[in-house]
Amino acid sequence: MTWRSKEILERPEWTMNRSLYKSMGFSDYDLSQPLIGIANSWNRVVPGHYNLRHVSEYVQQGIRQAGGTPVEFGVIAACDGIANGHAGMHYILPTRDLIANDVEMMIEAHRFDGVVLLASCDKIVPGMLMAAARLDIPAIMVVGGPMEGGCEFDGRASDTTSLTEGLGMLKSGKIDEATYRELEDRATPTCGSCSFLGTANTMCCLAEAMGLCLPGSATMPATHAERLRSAQESGRQVMALVKQGITACKILNRQGIENGIRVNSAIGGSTNAALHIPAIGYEADCEITMDLFEELSRTTPHIAKINPASPLNVPDFNDAGGVPAVMNEILEQLHGNALTVTGKTVAENLANPRTPNRDIIRTLADPWSKEGGLAVLRGNLAKNTAITKPAAIVPEMHKFEGKARCFDSEEAANKAILDGEIQEGQVIVIRYEGPKGGPGMREMYKAMKLLYGKGLALKTALVTDGRFSGTNNGCFVGHISPEAAQGGCLAAVEDGDMITIDIPNRTLHLDVSDEEIERRLAKWKRPEPKFKKGYLALYSRLAESADKGAIIRHKIE
Repeated sequence: MTWRSKEILERPEWTMNRSLYKSMGFSDYDLSQPLIGIANSWNRVVPGHYNLRHVSEYVQQGIRQAGGTPVEFGVIAACDGIANGHAGMHYILPTRDLIANDVEMMIEAHRFDGVVLLASCDKIVPGMLMAAARLDIPAIMVVGGPMEGGCEFDGRASDTTSLTEGLGMLKSGKIDEATYRELEDRATPTCGSCSFLGTANTMCCLAEAMGLCLPGSATMPATHAERLRSAQESGRQVMALVKQGITACKILNRQGIENGIRVNSAIGGSTNAALHIPAIGYEADCEITMDLFEELSRTTPHIAKINPASPLNVPDFNDAGGVPAVMNEILEQLHGNALTVTGKTVAENLANPRTPNRDIIRTLADPWSKEGGLAVLRGNLAKNTAITKPAAIVPEMHKFEGKARCFDSEEAANKAILDGEIQEGQVIVIRYEGPKGGPGMREMYKAMKLLYGKGLALKTALVTDGRFSGTNNGCFVGHISPEAAQGGCLAAVEDGDMITIDIPNRTLHLDVSDEEIERRLAKWKRPEPKFKKGYLALYSRLAESADKGAIIRHKIE
């Protein structure tokens, strides 16, 4: 078999390349084996990536055990949690495309024969998966695993979101400063991706569901020994993929991606999956529309309840059986013949299921709810689409009507909430936070958590052309397309307008006549770009709308 790397390592024409590798200690033996790139997003900024240097050591062991040579390189990774609630969040979603580009450039420039993708968190996992699909070489995803839950707070194990909820409680006098400071020390007891089912753990689960992770590996806690054994096995398995010629797009195809959407619905995964899966589909030459999301979500029951839909965290979900247990329950709805990185099909991987914990994972016949975790809304306020997450919204809030309170930025809304200006029954409108207008489509995570801390989560709603964290609950609708900065109807909303959210009927309606909306938009002026230089200026020009996955089109049609 001819490997890509051998094309640039043959003597005598490519002796210089061999010499460059030898300058770093590689031997003739090393260079006679397939070269496997390890795209490692380790750093000391992101807790979910803090253990990846150690995980990489075990991946490299596995590669060498199976007759390959690991070649590691670094990839950027930014922390949603640290970037949240301020200007830094503008940069988070745009890193997804930079990561995909970075991995592509390193792999292609050095003609590696396969790649192991090491990541754990929100935009890094989808960026890596986008790269795998774009490159279409043998690839396997290895994630760092979730952190453990923290001390008990507000009736459940605490996590990073507890601190934002606690801020609202502190400002309302519900807890004191000493309690809040103790929470700071005890809410995040280990490294790992945040313990709830936010976007980070959602995308790890979906990478497994789509077939690019070893079965059961997505939810193994970051600090557990099984995480390292799985990493070693992944190193051996990428070599099997190279030898068998199984490339990424034989796995990340329509069957695999549809399985991912089904599992997202079944576990009540993050709304951000509606951004990332279409982006992965774009790279895999497989168009994924919001209509497909709606169809699969409508017909896939919600069978696994995890924080924020319940007090139980992802390590609890792992103990209950994890992604394999969910996939086994809904196997009749999945493409069981879809190929995975094991070299086996989904059905073959699930041939010997374990009995799951029914307190977390229910059966297809007895689900938590008959429809899945996400819902696609349309209406005059979202002529293309909007996204919400009924799995994280209490049933009595699935229909909500209230008067609009409009804000043209996240910061303005957060200040109003903290200052006690929001009243029961209002629909908070946060606009100019979409992919182009933000730019970067910031999360309105903090606003929702502050409402919770203020006791308003079940008495107000929030709609935005921005997005949400997978841990948000309350009544919320995001991804409104077209966005306000593109002249969407959201730009025409005024304080006091009535807005109706109707999740069962999949509608989002502004109770203003078409003529009045047109009159208001005729007077509307496109706002000045918030960033006039740097990558965000470029991103705001190139990014597609949220209903298209906020992708940057790079293909010549």
